[in-house]
Amino acid sequence: MTRRETPLGAWDPAPLPDVAAHFSATGRPWWLAGGYAIELAVGRSFRDHADIDVLLLRPDQLSAQRALSGWEWWAADPPGVLRPWAPGEVLPGSVRDIWCRPGPTEPWRIQVMLDESDGEDWISRRCARVRRPIAALGHRSAVGIPYLAPEVQLYYKAKRPRAKDEKDFLEVLPVLTGAQRDWLAWAIDTAYGEHSWAERLAGAHG
Repeated sequence: MTRRETPLGAWDPAPLPDVAAHFSATGRPWWLAGGYAIELAVGRSFRDHADIDVLLLRPDQLSAQRALSGWEWWAADPPGVLRPWAPGEVLPGSVRDIWCRPGPTEPWRIQVMLDESDGEDWISRRCARVRRPIAALGHRSAVGIPYLAPEVQLYYKAKRPRAKDEKDFLEVLPVLTGAQRDWLAWAIDTAYGEHSWAERLAGAHG
């Protein structure tokens, strides 16, 4: 994990076991997301992380306040403005990210991301046609930490891949099943159209 400075304050990501302890206590579904989810799928650490992401479904958003009781929670109101998230406040659909820290003089430690759902289905916030059963949204690590399925995480990373996203794609591609590669190729095509990853996903079948 790497401490970094931003115009909105320093980031010092919380340790993974601490994150798991906080969110597992709520009893609501949650998934580790971002680069950590990819590393759990690969089975090893292969790069530094500037933050740590937790995915919640929007109806469960208040479980973040219970998980991080006593912390500060700040809603990221587009475009790029942080504001305090009041206890018990239900955030509008335009807010998809929440920055959390133990106190006003502490660095940011955890970012919570909100995704949409419809009944038993998860719905992508990027394209409503991309959906899947919530029960199939993630996996569990060897020690029981829930993490976002790598094909779903790569789908989000595919919109505008950065260098770290390309690295995540290359590292996890060999461990994806044919079904995972097919779903990712379909989701990328459905949401974004032509993409540089399409040929490599098709070639991985060989």
